[in-house]
Amino acid sequence: MEPIEIFKALSNESRLQILQWLKEPDRHFIPHEGIDMNTTGVCVSQITEKLKMTQSTASQYLTILLRAGLIKTERIGKYTYYKRDEEAIKKIADLFKNEI
Repeated sequence: MEPIEIFKALSNESRLQILQWLKEPDRHFIPHEGIDMNTTGVCVSQITEKLKMTQSTASQYLTILLRAGLIKTERIGKYTYYKRDEEAIKKIADLFKNEI
């Protein structure tokens, strides 16, 4: 987890919004085909729809968040689900607290 990659990922309003939505998925999304969003995550198509962007742009934003270690992904059938990596986010908070 490189701090510069984290800062780059967080420097975009839409990517920040994705992280905020994924913090409380039940408030921002309707469950996809009976999936528990808190344990599995939110389907990429739901994130794309909420962002009002093309799927390629939304996927690019999600990839940046994934590379920065801020989210995790799980593939179930033909769908990909995303959720926050709370452990990594806690480490980032500790980094700010202790080193920056």
